[in-house]
Amino acid sequence: MRGWSRARWPQGSPILWEDLIRLNSPRGGAPLPLLRRIVVWREDRQEEMEILTNHLDWAASTLSAIYKSRWQIELFFKLLKQHLKIKTFVGTSANAMQIQIWTALIAILVVRYLQFRSRFGWAVSNLVALLRLDLFTYRDLCEWLNGPFDTPPQPAAQLEFHLDSICAPG
Repeated sequence: MRGWSRARWPQGSPILWEDLIRLNSPRGGAPLPLLRRIVVWREDRQEEMEILTNHLDWAASTLSAIYKSRWQIELFFKLLKQHLKIKTFVGTSANAMQIQIWTALIAILVVRYLQFRSRFGWAVSNLVALLRLDLFTYRDLCEWLNGPFDTPPQPAAQLEFHLDSICAPG
């Protein structure tokens, strides 16, 4: 590996330095493409993080922010797969797949919002499991979120349909 150039960043910047490098090709073959190595200081972990990329035109601060956000994106999709149990797609057309992905994203965002609004301290997995169990039970959602194990209120009077009165002539 040969370093081609090194740029230092101002003190106080999370970016410590960046290099343009080219890896040695095996057995003297064709030269490998130019790469960029960025060293970033992670304040939360008190350690350096190295980023290796072929994006030579993007700002180092932009690449640093993307890599920092990447883990949150990974956790979000892990949450989708675990709690909504999306393993295969029902439809295979591009439109069907997009509809399923957007529906899953909306569903998990609603669940996360409910978790945020609740004073109960739900884990996402518990919230999803109990929402599934109580899906067809009528309860005030806000009250249920904050007291899921409280005694449910008495059901309101249900409408009764009598087919003989609906279908009676005249």
